[in-house]
Amino acid sequence: MARILLVSNRLPITVKVEPDKLSVLRSPGGLATALKGPHERSGSLWIGWPGDVSRLGREQIAALEQQLATMRLVPLYLTASEVSHYYEGFSNGVLWPLFHYLLDRIKLDDRGADWESYRAINQRFADVVAAQYQPGDMIWVHDYQLCLLPAMLRRRLPHAKIGFFLHIPFPSSEVFRILPSRAAILEGLLGADLIGFHTFSYMRNFSTCLLRILGIEADIDRIPVGGREVRLGVFPIGVDAKSFESLANAPEVRAEAETQTRSADGRKLILGIDRLDYTKGMPRRLLAIERFLEREPTWRGRVRYVQVAVPSREKIPAYEVLRQQVHDLVSRINGTYGTATDVPVHYLYRAFQERQIAAFYRSADVMLVTPLRDGMNLVAKEFVASRSDEDGVLILSEFAGAAIELDQALRINPYDMEQTAWAIKKAVTMPREERRIRMRALRERVSREDVHDWAQSFLDALAQTRVRPGVPQRLGAEGYPALLDRVRTFERLVLLLDYDGTLVPFAPTPDEAAPDRALLELLARLSHRPQTEVHIISGRDRHTLERWFSGLSIGLHAEHGLWSRPEPGDDWRMLNEVPAHWKDRVLPTIEQFTRRTPGSLVEHKSASIAWHYRQADPEFGVFQAKELRLHLSEVLSNFPVHILPGDKVIEIKPQGVDKGQIVHRFFSNVSKTILLAIGDDRTDEDIFAALPEGSIAIHVGPNPSRAPYRLDDFREARAFLRMFLHNAEASEMPS
Repeated sequence: MARILLVSNRLPITVKVEPDKLSVLRSPGGLATALKGPHERSGSLWIGWPGDVSRLGREQIAALEQQLATMRLVPLYLTASEVSHYYEGFSNGVLWPLFHYLLDRIKLDDRGADWESYRAINQRFADVVAAQYQPGDMIWVHDYQLCLLPAMLRRRLPHAKIGFFLHIPFPSSEVFRILPSRAAILEGLLGADLIGFHTFSYMRNFSTCLLRILGIEADIDRIPVGGREVRLGVFPIGVDAKSFESLANAPEVRAEAETQTRSADGRKLILGIDRLDYTKGMPRRLLAIERFLEREPTWRGRVRYVQVAVPSREKIPAYEVLRQQVHDLVSRINGTYGTATDVPVHYLYRAFQERQIAAFYRSADVMLVTPLRDGMNLVAKEFVASRSDEDGVLILSEFAGAAIELDQALRINPYDMEQTAWAIKKAVTMPREERRIRMRALRERVSREDVHDWAQSFLDALAQTRVRPGVPQRLGAEGYPALLDRVRTFERLVLLLDYDGTLVPFAPTPDEAAPDRALLELLARLSHRPQTEVHIISGRDRHTLERWFSGLSIGLHAEHGLWSRPEPGDDWRMLNEVPAHWKDRVLPTIEQFTRRTPGSLVEHKSASIAWHYRQADPEFGVFQAKELRLHLSEVLSNFPVHILPGDKVIEIKPQGVDKGQIVHRFFSNVSKTILLAIGDDRTDEDIFAALPEGSIAIHVGPNPSRAPYRLDDFREARAFLRMFLHNAEASEMPS
């Protein structure tokens, strides 16, 4: 079994310092419970911050590290300043409110010291993980504090299996695009082999952001990145259902629950348990309680609402404001509806032990879980797991990730106080049999898909990730000399070069992709290299290629090999006689799609038509392109043409015309010559297939290819070509 390196912001411990000793206590939190099994197996390690240990002396730190080592925990220490900037500043001041759609809570400056600290701490995590890594380990990174870590690890450990799980929501593209560092966050996450989310909607939001921000289109749950295939997955986290049920049935817990029930004196107990966080919707929940009491006077004095508020992030000003707001609302409700012997809201601002929480769950008639936005919300599942009596009603926000699974709860919009007040009345008046039916269904779901199933399913999926089939080996600068040695064994070199996406980046419109001065100089120098021919084989029309490259001594081949001008000064020749009557059949359809797709345009060539949608709305452009391909497949089913999808383009061209013809026509019988072809899309695969044995084929970009080598982008392609110039110039230097 592979060893697992678990990486999270915090280690699953609490360091307790007493006068005579230092203790390390395991945390009872959901993530600690979820990963306990994987951590205990096969000598796995857990890497993270042990908490504030700045007051410990040298001897205490040594004792702490000794205890951590026996628990296979690897500490990464943070200074108070680093916690302030990396954790409180960027992680919880920018990412936390942004990912929870609370835009008014975001710190406005996310490119200053907080962002720099976030990057620096992620890099420190990468250093520690890389130092602990052994070949064969699987690395599992957790949550929003470490979004940059996967890519940092990928650069250090290119062959490692890296997983990332996001425990909070991933927002829609309209929200995420607000973030100035949005591209860096996405690129950081794409270093993983597997990225996990709680719900499909979070995964869909991530895919949409990739398309809109990075221009990367996901194939459902697969993303081509740098010669790898990143997988996306939905893994809704659960709770340790058996443990909660066992704890709730313990005699002391049952006794405490009965005491709470007796103290209610016949009142219905309504329960809320939350960290005091503005995402949990506590103020609006209290307003709903107030509205219920206002609308239902007969229930005054017959319900008791117990709100447990666990202190959280007390150093952040927004949380102090929230604490005061909640306190004021509790005081107002109790002042309005309380009596000399009873108050409707019991507000408990402190942490409780698990045993006490289980007693609250067991005694509650109604559980209110109403976050404004929540990745999952395990309180709802804990409540269900604790109710072996099959009683109690769960009221659940539709904006909690758990709402998708727990469909037998009373689901509400937490922003709608009237609806929430109505749900409270429905809950306290619900017949016993309906409560039993609902709770039984909820318990079956929570028990079946518990936290252990969640952890194992993610690790199984990570173990199954592999190198993307058909993706060439990346050709780094270290591989250039070997190819150069191969070229040297031949007297003559012929370079067959694609243009768009290979020598230049894709441009918004075809006319904007003209060659820059640096490229023209590179091609000119290559064409003057001894015993070297340069040919550009492009989908461009011949007039454009002539206009751009007429001053160079290179061969030009247009419209995927339909037109050819192999020598400067030659006339253009059509290599195939092809029909064009099909154009009249498809033009109305293409023009209709162009009108319906703002930003799209049609490019007319002598024997083909291209529909470009690079400037269209990214999502709508992809949708329309798929629709257009379906329409064209029907319209042209009996015509001798090919429909070729490319990078933000769909091209319709006659059958029998492909770039491989150039190889067959001009270079099939050359002797003492090596052909070296470089291209980036499907049309270039025809060149690669036609190359004679011993040739060199190089694919540009992350997609599958028959070429054995890959370069990342046009920059690397140019750098590779410059290698031949440096070699030629070095050989001409006097010895």
